[in-house]
Amino acid sequence: MEANAMSLRRELQLLRPAGRISVGDRRHASGCSLSARPRSLRLKVRSDVSSISATSSANGIELDVSPLQLPHDTERRTSTPVSPVYLPTPPNRELRTPHSGYHFDGSTRKFFEGWYFKVSIPEVRQSFCFMYSVESPAFTKKLGALEAVQYGTRSTGVGAQILGADDKYICQYSEESQNFWGSRHELMLGNTFLSAKGSKPPNKEIPPEEFNRKVLEGFQVTPLWNQGFIRDDGRSNYVETVETARWEYSTCPVYGWGDVSSTQKSSAGWLAAFPVFEPHWQICMAGGLSTGWIEWDGKRFEFQNAPSYSEKNWGGAFPRKWFWVQCNVFEGANGDVALTAAGGLRQIPGLSETFENAALVGVHYGGKFYEFVPWNGVVEWEVNTWGFWYMTAENDTHKVELEATTEDPGTTLRAPTAEAGLAPACKDTCFGELKLQIWEKRYDGSKGKVILNVTSNMAALEVGGGPWFSTWKGKTSSPEVLNRAVGAPINMEGFFGLTPFLKPPGL
Repeated sequence: MEANAMSLRRELQLLRPAGRISVGDRRHASGCSLSARPRSLRLKVRSDVSSISATSSANGIELDVSPLQLPHDTERRTSTPVSPVYLPTPPNRELRTPHSGYHFDGSTRKFFEGWYFKVSIPEVRQSFCFMYSVESPAFTKKLGALEAVQYGTRSTGVGAQILGADDKYICQYSEESQNFWGSRHELMLGNTFLSAKGSKPPNKEIPPEEFNRKVLEGFQVTPLWNQGFIRDDGRSNYVETVETARWEYSTCPVYGWGDVSSTQKSSAGWLAAFPVFEPHWQICMAGGLSTGWIEWDGKRFEFQNAPSYSEKNWGGAFPRKWFWVQCNVFEGANGDVALTAAGGLRQIPGLSETFENAALVGVHYGGKFYEFVPWNGVVEWEVNTWGFWYMTAENDTHKVELEATTEDPGTTLRAPTAEAGLAPACKDTCFGELKLQIWEKRYDGSKGKVILNVTSNMAALEVGGGPWFSTWKGKTSSPEVLNRAVGAPINMEGFFGLTPFLKPPGL
């Protein structure tokens, strides 16, 4: 797989535009059909070297690649452009996780919310990571001198970043947020950086055609739809950037955060409903299938049923220090696999500056969720300043181990910080090599039956915050009484269903 993908990637660097991908049909909830698995991949370079056609399994495991044809011995062909199908977000949708909504409560405290959406295209070994954020939304414009005296330092505004093909980057940022909107209880948000003349910026989800008429620069996102156009603002001279990016794609969720047939879980337990142990983190869609197109650096990437992912953070600022591993593209599994693993150094509420290690590993496979968190077991890690991520964890029934490496130098991204707002604070790559294994535990706690043994060369890897002076070796260390409290089977959504007028924003 890697050799074929790398060869194709080198070919793509010569194409203008590039990346037309067609993958077999699958649908899921909310109008998407999940039929039989698609055929194995076949790739052909067109004679006009303008596009690539392919069919593949959704997770890109089976790669039966035909020899690449040179322009002089390949006939000219045409193909139908990919057209994603827009569906309005339905109420009470399947696989909705807690904390899908916008958590801003109207207060003037330091607050940010950030959203992350990733689409992986295994046929060309490229990924696109869309990151949206809003800071101090109580102040829709940059604070004046009197406001700064009254409220203290506040970073304000909205940012849209994309880490795209070949680790190139784009960022558009505004210190104003009056044209940002978010749904209180659903994963729906948008922002207008520049509206069409005579058009009022949208304040809710609208059909794609209407969005394109009204919004010249901006974005809108729902669980089933992501579209936008942004222009780089020229502030990122430390990294290779692209001038503009335009995209439209639809998504069929496959995994939320929990067993497919069960109520979906909060990533950090029921206490995430309250503003303690910030920042909070929620995986909104551990795995999905996305169809659409992205125009990037003069190339047009088209894809059908590409593996996709989404998550979010909210609170005062990002952790003091953190790492992260995520992957939806694997070899060696019979079915879709989704991995999310992370750890951070976060502040414990109180008067003193006390910090604790927090971490988790979550794997979805075969419709089942394998969860490894401090309140059901132990999580340990060893993460270098860059290039090496290793984690082990266990709960009552299973053990998990993952190891990720990269020789890619990584790309510096921005994150909401307490000191400087949206600032360069982390480094990422989507070209990580990863090995993931899960075992059932024997009666004596040792490794038993192998549940999963898979690899990938498309893992997303990150380190952030700091300082990172040396390798970080850690272990979850929450007090037992806290673990018992967080792990208590409390259904906050069920509770607030009885008193909806008390339901906090975001839940």
